[in-house]
Amino acid sequence: MIRREFIKQAGIFSGGLLLHSSMADAFGAGIEKPGVLNVGIIGCGDRGQGMMQTLKGLNSQFRIAAVCDVLDFRLKEGQKAAQPASPGAYKDYRKLLDNRSVDAVVIAVPLNMHFGIAADALRAGKHVYLEKTMTYSVAQAVDLVALAKKYPHLTLQVGHQYRYTPLYFRVKQIIDDGYLGEVTQIDCRWDRNWNWKRAVPDPSLERQINWRMYREYSGGLPAELLSHQIDFINWAFDTHPDTVLGTGGIDVYKDGRETFDNVQAILRYSERGMIGNFGATCANAHDGYMFRLKGRKGTISLLMNEGFFYPEKETRKELEVVDGVTGATKIELSKDGGIPLLKEPVKDGTWYAFNDFYKCITQQQQPTSNVLTGAKTAICVDMINQATYQNTIQEWKSSYNLI
Repeated sequence: MIRREFIKQAGIFSGGLLLHSSMADAFGAGIEKPGVLNVGIIGCGDRGQGMMQTLKGLNSQFRIAAVCDVLDFRLKEGQKAAQPASPGAYKDYRKLLDNRSVDAVVIAVPLNMHFGIAADALRAGKHVYLEKTMTYSVAQAVDLVALAKKYPHLTLQVGHQYRYTPLYFRVKQIIDDGYLGEVTQIDCRWDRNWNWKRAVPDPSLERQINWRMYREYSGGLPAELLSHQIDFINWAFDTHPDTVLGTGGIDVYKDGRETFDNVQAILRYSERGMIGNFGATCANAHDGYMFRLKGRKGTISLLMNEGFFYPEKETRKELEVVDGVTGATKIELSKDGGIPLLKEPVKDGTWYAFNDFYKCITQQQQPTSNVLTGAKTAICVDMINQATYQNTIQEWKSSYNLI
């Protein structure tokens, strides 16, 4: 590697955050704010209420104009969470969509309902922020892509919010610029030590409240957790897996659930020469959220809001030589020898995602996490579930490329 490449490589790890144009756009650089958008929240569970808190902090961009939930107590919670706004309350989302004052909807309902509500919202002329995973099945993903193409003036953004943060944009920049070298292994986990069930005030509401436990409504751990990391890999490397293997079971919580509490999937990206290992368990929280990308020149280890680069032996020598020769800012190492990727603290990913949602609506731009990227990830999740439930090897089909 020639000297100027040494200098460039040292700078990306020791300097401040480098903003590509796409990254600056995502953080709202230069946005002219034409006014406040009226938003309807469809689904007032934990996630819906959490997103309301974020939207209230962006009150110069969004106003919570309506809330909707089929459960009375959730609807009341949604109205309370929206305060000091006094939103209209609906039990039927179609009536909310009929409200002409609503510009956009946030959809935070069980996975099996994503497609139907998103499709109706587009037909009603509403911009859509659709929680991940985008759809329950491959067929729905393909159909939603086709429908969204009929409404090019409407924004459809998918809620893979973690990759909207400056940290994950920086990782993509590092990958694009070749600082990791040839990446061959990706290791991801999202573990917890909890049965993942919510309290049920009435036994008749079990399936509605704990819908994540039942296959009729849910894609289980791959959809609810691992989809975030799968989505980032698809986006960062502009790829998709061609082969998916998986295994899983209800190994801990014998409580009537149908979705697995212990899952491991292997995704083979032959075009890129990569293997991705994606796992989740509800029986041990030690690793929590773990995300590692292993390249010939080094390893990136990520948490949600911080990340470190661990150079391989030869790469470390190069970085040390550059620092000594150029007098560049000294590379700071963590206790275990990692180079921090960011010095600046970051906000929750949903904050960045909603800023991009506003920008895309007002400037008629395509979101970073859009119907096409969302479809690709939804297909991957469905392939994992087919592999794990049916004990089969799933292959990417040429028809999926039509998206």
